[in-house]
Amino acid sequence: MNNIAKEWETIKFSVVDHVATLTLNRPEKKNALNATMRQELADVVSAIRRDRQIKVLVLDGAGGSFCAGGDISTMNADASAELSRERMASLHGVISDLLTLDRPVIAVVDGPAYGAGVGFALAADLILASPRARFCLSFLKLGIVPDCGIFYTLPRIVGLQRAKELAFSTREFDAEEAKSMGMVFEIQPEEHIRQRAQELALSMSQLPLTALSITKKALNASLNSDLNTMLEIEATGQGVARSTEFHKTAVAQFTEKKPPLYQWVKSKHSL
Repeated sequence: MNNIAKEWETIKFSVVDHVATLTLNRPEKKNALNATMRQELADVVSAIRRDRQIKVLVLDGAGGSFCAGGDISTMNADASAELSRERMASLHGVISDLLTLDRPVIAVVDGPAYGAGVGFALAADLILASPRARFCLSFLKLGIVPDCGIFYTLPRIVGLQRAKELAFSTREFDAEEAKSMGMVFEIQPEEHIRQRAQELALSMSQLPLTALSITKKALNASLNSDLNTMLEIEATGQGVARSTEFHKTAVAQFTEKKPPLYQWVKSKHSL
């Protein structure tokens, strides 16, 4: 925890009751990604992966924005192909670490998520959005290509044709449309969205880590795999999961008609 508890320049980070909250914190730039933020994100996400006391991660943005994408004012500083590739490599590590994190990740999109901000949000397992959330794949307007894992995540969520339309049109779309496409899990009023994120996170912090890890990895692998491989993962995973103390205790709770060890928290304010 010492490496995570340090002072950060462009992010905020806290852990309460095994729930970590990572907030992009450049509100004057709508939380646009610069070199310092990219490095700090790489450092903190790497530390989160090592800290087994963290059970759930919440991603957020400060000052009424989620993330405006890359900081355009710094883009000409690395115009060469080599430097530009290095710039992306630092973010790719963050996106990969988030997508493969063996614990739930919740994104809170309350305000604009543009460009790389869309990719950052899609690295989460669940996206909560407020009515003022706005999404936009603005890349082609700047003569650049989608990044932060969007080529991988977006077609898997919305389908190939819709992903092409969103990339080609560079149009803005709201939380309702994002939800209809499967990007957004719930729409929450801005006054309740962070409470809902913490409520969900605290609930999921009670999930069995072994079974959860196997489940997330298997679901992530399913679209790149075949039936026989997935059945083998299922069989092996079930063998491991059924050997855990959580499983044995959960079965005992059920047979003795006691409350379950884990209960999903339903929303009171979904729009």
